[in-house]
Amino acid sequence: MLKLGMHLGAQYQTIMQLTAKAALNHALLISIATPEFKGDEATESLAELARLVTTLGFKVVGSQSQKLSSTKKLNVLGLGKLAEIAHLTGNKGSVEEDDFEEINEAHATDKTLTNEKPLADIPSENLPFACADVVVFDCDLSPSQLRNVENQLGVEVFDRTGIIIEIFSRHARTRTARLQVEIARLNYVAPRLRESTSGNKERQMGKGAGETTLELDRRKVRDQLAELKRELVSVQNEMKGRRTQRAELFCVALVGYTNAGKSSMMRAITGSDVEGENKLFATLDTTVRALYPATQPRILVSDTVGFIKKLPHDLVASFHSTLAEAHDASLLLYVVDAADPSFRTQLDVVHEVLAEVGVEDSKKLLVLNKSDQLTPEQQQALMVEFPDAMLTSTRHPADIKKLHQYIVDVAQEEMVEDEIIVPYTAKGIIGEIRASMSVTKEDYEYEHIKLTVRSNAIDLQRLKKRMKHL
Repeated sequence: MLKLGMHLGAQYQTIMQLTAKAALNHALLISIATPEFKGDEATESLAELARLVTTLGFKVVGSQSQKLSSTKKLNVLGLGKLAEIAHLTGNKGSVEEDDFEEINEAHATDKTLTNEKPLADIPSENLPFACADVVVFDCDLSPSQLRNVENQLGVEVFDRTGIIIEIFSRHARTRTARLQVEIARLNYVAPRLRESTSGNKERQMGKGAGETTLELDRRKVRDQLAELKRELVSVQNEMKGRRTQRAELFCVALVGYTNAGKSSMMRAITGSDVEGENKLFATLDTTVRALYPATQPRILVSDTVGFIKKLPHDLVASFHSTLAEAHDASLLLYVVDAADPSFRTQLDVVHEVLAEVGVEDSKKLLVLNKSDQLTPEQQQALMVEFPDAMLTSTRHPADIKKLHQYIVDVAQEEMVEDEIIVPYTAKGIIGEIRASMSVTKEDYEYEHIKLTVRSNAIDLQRLKKRMKHL
């Protein structure tokens, strides 16, 4: 990773140190309600932000919300709300404690995730924590907005995109995912670079005569981005080659919102050890395994990266190649957490992202996962609402068997049946046919064996062409 030292500014430096510090951080969440973003949508988004922050190891100690006409103003918080939050973070910044008296109750509402009454109603000496030392906004902030709030509060301030990018960077394992995340990270960091406070800000730097340290840092980021993008193109070409080799096989892609249970389902239908945790983005890299019990021909299953509301655009763009597994799949399983009341809006997010990467015409099945957490009445209501969906729980073998059979049946629909004549002198051919095709009938005749096989058209055509030369 590019090392920019103290020129990166407080927020990015802290992001790089989160692994060591996260267990010590108490996070206060901030929701900005606007005419376009309010009510249940804002409430669900804030709860999701709490899960994101918890995934990083922070302890969420409370939340605050404010109603504004827009999040684009230079001062993203009003003076009263800012003073209130400063009080909850220990009055470490430039906001005076006296300003706390100027809170405008008509324009601010208070919520808490860990206490029964609003944090502002609890005297600071009685709070269940010393002070919140991290503030996280459930929206994107401009570099100037971040700097203003950091200076005013005197604590680390993050926006939603910064948190998501850090989670992605921690969970990236493969070379491809690491490159994609680093590109997104540098695109996020570039406009947030700050001039070093040491020395003369305008001093000239050797060969870069006339350039400030800030300009040099920005050039370093641009050079690093160009190098990463070149490397990513090379890796993507390798991935494309592997997908081309698998193109003749029937492929199933698991797609859905993060933490919907895709990895658990992947393990259940492939018998693999794919990682899965009850955390957001526990799986980031695309994994491909064969359906189990095995079929002839083989059926491949891929577990793709989960989606989330307000996914940073740079991450969507950089993960196009990862989602190419979904683009090339013969069948998409839309996995949702049916026990989550907000799964319908989450499903809308999945549709939007897949449409953005050009996945529209593939055959689809809605899988209402985690049905074991629903009552029989709730299950029945969902089947009335989604008659073409399948209720499943990875904890119930019968459900996995039903899903397995559905996948096999769909794959069979795409296969063609034909007869192959194999002379007894053709050694080894029958074993190869049985290993790659479904043999439904065998007739042993005087000079040859007549096999009735089912397979994809390309494999059958290749086999027939080969048999002509025997």
